Amino acid sequence: MSPVPRPDHRRSEPRGAAPADLRPERQGAHRSARSAGLRHVLTHLITPLLMCIGMGLAYLGAFANPAPHDLPVAIVGSGQSAQLLAQSINDKAGGDLEVRTVGDRSAAVGQLKHQEIFGAYVMKPEAGVGGGPGRGAGGETRAAADGTRSSRPELLVATAGSDTSASVVQKIFTPIAAHQGAPLKVTDVVPTAEDDPTGQGLFFLLVAISIGSYASVAVIGGAGAVLPLRLRAALAIGTSFVVSVIGAAFAGPVFHLVDRGLWGVWGMAWLYSAGILLIGTGLHTFLKRWTTLGVMALFVMLNFTSSGGIFRPEMQNGFFAALHSFWNGAGFVEGTRSHIYFDGYGLAGHVWTLTVWLVVGAVMVGVAGLAEGRRRRAEATAAANAAAVAAAAVAATVPERAVGERKERKAQEGWEGREGREAEEEMEEAVGV
Repeated sequence: MSPVPRPDHRRSEPRGAAPADLRPERQGAHRSARSAGLRHVLTHLITPLLMCIGMGLAYLGAFANPAPHDLPVAIVGSGQSAQLLAQSINDKAGGDLEVRTVGDRSAAVGQLKHQEIFGAYVMKPEAGVGGGPGRGAGGETRAAADGTRSSRPELLVATAGSDTSASVVQKIFTPIAAHQGAPLKVTDVVPTAEDDPTGQGLFFLLVAISIGSYASVAVIGGAGAVLPLRLRAALAIGTSFVVSVIGAAFAGPVFHLVDRGLWGVWGMAWLYSAGILLIGTGLHTFLKRWTTLGVMALFVMLNFTSSGGIFRPEMQNGFFAALHSFWNGAGFVEGTRSHIYFDGYGLAGHVWTLTVWLVVGAVMVGVAGLAEGRRRRAEATAAANAAAVAAAAVAATVPERAVGERKERKAQEGWEGREGREAEEEMEEAVGV
């Protein structure tokens, strides 16, 4: 009787385990999946790292070392003492200041209200010169706003134009007044709103409107990628209206940053927001997932730093001072200041700046429409050619056609899924930023 063979437990495979010859393939597939996932993460890390570099260069370059550059100030008086003081300050400033003389106090106030100067120093009257007490050199009488003589030197500033510039001017003239042996009297001829003592609330209003605008670009471009460009542009215009209303609410009833001219503030907020949204919507056709980085560079890195909301261009280097002359953030901040505090002086130029940016956005959407139309025609032509080739194929069996249709359907589903994932990742990046 032959013995019953016993199973070899040493060589048996665990239940459910893959055959030995398939393990290397699975391990290779796992390594490939991990490598692909790592490449995917590293690719997406490029965006925040570039943002870090860009924000550091922009903010530190603009705000790290503010110093006056040709900051215009005035000495009030037409006598020799005023001329000598202005010349002395100019010589010591070495180009940091642009010191001029004005004939009287009212003329200095007018230049401050037109933002032609950012400080005016009214010298202390000199007793016994030119005809008795209370008269300065040449016999002219220095009077205060109410017609009375000022017994001590006075500095006129307009903090609504820039609180930081007013502070710098005060630091310059305080030692000069002390040298004359009298404390300096500071008079603010254009003060800010009561609930915005530094005047920087308008800058942070700019920040809120900007974030609402450029973050909406990623949503409209990503989630709305399947929509016609005409509809996306309409969504951009509608979103800008909502964002501007929110901004006006912040400026008026919520935080009381402005105490008059709220309708004008809303109008400029809409021009500003609509320009950003239209430009971003147009750029998304070309930049895709890099759109968030692009609009951040345009409307955060270069925009906030050149807006004049913290430091005016006279306190910054030449690069940001040059951007201030035509960038849309500067148009909004300076336009709002002009509208609220300076009786509309220079307002037309700032409104034109915002309008030009809106026109640029409309042109960008038009260019994107042409590009998308060309792309659709190219895809339609390629699909028609592929269909013609498939129709001309010979001796295709029914099973083979069914397999081909299943493969084509899976490929289409994979393409749509990839597009959906890219749109979702883009929105996640925007929200994260």
